[in-house]
Amino acid sequence: MRQLILAVLLTFTGIFTVQSQEFLDPVSWKVTTEKKSDKTYDIVMEATIDDGWHIYSQIQFGEEFEGPIPTEFSYNNSPETYELDGMTREPDVLPVYDQVFEIDVKSFDGNAVFVQPITVVNPTGLKVSVEIMYSACNDTQCLAPEVKTFDLDLASGSSELASAEITEDDLRKSEALTIPVKGDLGNTGDSKGFLTIFFLGFLGGLLALLTPCVFPMIPLTVSYFTKGAKDRSRGIRNAILYGFFIFLIYVLLSLPFHLLDTVDEALLSNISTNVYLNILFFLVFLVFAFSFFGYFELTLPSSWSTKMDDKASRVGGIFGIFFMALTLAIVSFSCTGPILGGLLGSSLSQDAGAMQLSFGMGGFGLALALPFALFALFPNWLNSLPSSGGWLNTVKVVLGFVELALAFKFLSNADLVMHWGILKREVFIAIWILCSVGMALYLFGIIRFPHDGPKNSKLPKGNIIVGILAVAFTIYLIPGLTNTKYANLKLLSGLAPPMFYSLYDKGTSAPLGLNAYKDFNEGVEAARKSGKPIMLDFTGWACVNCRKMEEHVWSVEEVFKVINEEFILISLYVDDRKPIPEEEQFNFLKPKGGTKRIRTVGDKWATFQTVNFKNNSQPHYALMDADYNLLNIPIGYTPDEDDYLVWLREGLAEFNKQ
Repeated sequence: MRQLILAVLLTFTGIFTVQSQEFLDPVSWKVTTEKKSDKTYDIVMEATIDDGWHIYSQIQFGEEFEGPIPTEFSYNNSPETYELDGMTREPDVLPVYDQVFEIDVKSFDGNAVFVQPITVVNPTGLKVSVEIMYSACNDTQCLAPEVKTFDLDLASGSSELASAEITEDDLRKSEALTIPVKGDLGNTGDSKGFLTIFFLGFLGGLLALLTPCVFPMIPLTVSYFTKGAKDRSRGIRNAILYGFFIFLIYVLLSLPFHLLDTVDEALLSNISTNVYLNILFFLVFLVFAFSFFGYFELTLPSSWSTKMDDKASRVGGIFGIFFMALTLAIVSFSCTGPILGGLLGSSLSQDAGAMQLSFGMGGFGLALALPFALFALFPNWLNSLPSSGGWLNTVKVVLGFVELALAFKFLSNADLVMHWGILKREVFIAIWILCSVGMALYLFGIIRFPHDGPKNSKLPKGNIIVGILAVAFTIYLIPGLTNTKYANLKLLSGLAPPMFYSLYDKGTSAPLGLNAYKDFNEGVEAARKSGKPIMLDFTGWACVNCRKMEEHVWSVEEVFKVINEEFILISLYVDDRKPIPEEEQFNFLKPKGGTKRIRTVGDKWATFQTVNFKNNSQPHYALMDADYNLLNIPIGYTPDEDDYLVWLREGLAEFNKQ
């Protein structure tokens, strides 16, 4: 998944999902033949892909082990039987930015049809064998590569899933891949939905209330309704209605994006992850930032607000109140626009962008609307509001520094896709340090901007508090410039470029310098000798969530210490394409029918996971002793380090008890 953070706090935040612990099979294949002439045929391979999942092009995008695993088609062609006419054709789609791999890729969802033309040389009893190797991914995980083989009869056009003959040697090798796991494998899942983005939108709306365009309007508008109405109850009703219309207007602003979703489900994701659009967002955020600094004012055409205000005066009643709310939305745009821009830019990077945008806009509108309703119900509260003044300009400048820092997130997206190398992780963090230092200098009165009034001899308490926080954030960022274990800045997860996109050479050793066994049997033997329990880590070179767990959870001092000192770590890479010796290869009889040829290290460990742990998603973690007794229920992606540490300690306590 991907992260979504509201513009003013952290423009992108994660909607975390704990992966369901079960076997996943999101792609089904149908292979047929179409006769084109006496000697030419098309082999048609159609993939039906479950919602939310996709497979990838035959082209390798990105470096191996950093990009997705490409789909591969192999044929038992022989010059004496038939010849392949060119490459296998795939759906013609444009590459789009993939938030999981952080590069441009070609992927297919829903239905994808691949076609391989062939020319028959010897039609007598011709049989064709097609082998398909693919990996399916969703927004949070990629499954281990799967291989399916189909036998086709050109004469009838029929096909069937191939099942190789299982020999005694195959059975013996298959048995060696099975271990007697004892304990509860678990099958649980939990997720958080749209309430996260609604809450973040609400926070953005609260910040918008503190801007000079909105804050002064609260007492004026509430007084207008409560004092201008014929009676108090009607004034309260009108003020509440006014607040409801503010909420409604911001929700309505998201409706056009639902229409875009109807036209093309992938359109929102495509336009938001485009390199040029990310550069455009970068430039727009720069404009917003310098507007907040006071160098110029961003406003919608004054004729718009004049017309809306005129309609409100002439229409009256409910419609008049609606136009008053619309007028507020227009005249406050110079302050709310940058915040809404961040919400828009981040929401559209999600597959459910339009719906998430509606929830975010709804939360934003609700935060703006609540004060008008609440102060109408409790007018005495107005006396407790601080008066408008220079502090509102200070809020705008602080937001300007936030907008400036977030602008570089969009430039970073483009940089990662195009491999320019201009915003490596340390460069990005250095820019954020400059923004944080600039904010502190402004709050302490050392630097000034055009719309600031006369300098006060005494700093306001708010300036001092926020300034100290800015200094603290700067200190927090500084280790990110180093090549130490402290360079992992969890607050910037999903904002800063990934750890491997660095000015430093990170090498290719085990995560965090841990001693990780890559072979299960070797790891078990080490556990027996050491008397320690086993931490089994099913991972993948192209598994982004595996990297997130290693960089942001395993790196936590207490978690790292427990893994490093208390467990024997066995990391099994299910997408490792390294071939195993030919004499060790074998055919494996799959539980649901068909056979699978175990050719690579990844084939071996992916099958090992499926057979013994009834799961094929990564990351997947299991704690066990050297006799294969599970110490607690295995878990998947768990981004909360406290939860993960509790899980580790539970397993360790159970081992010590035994």
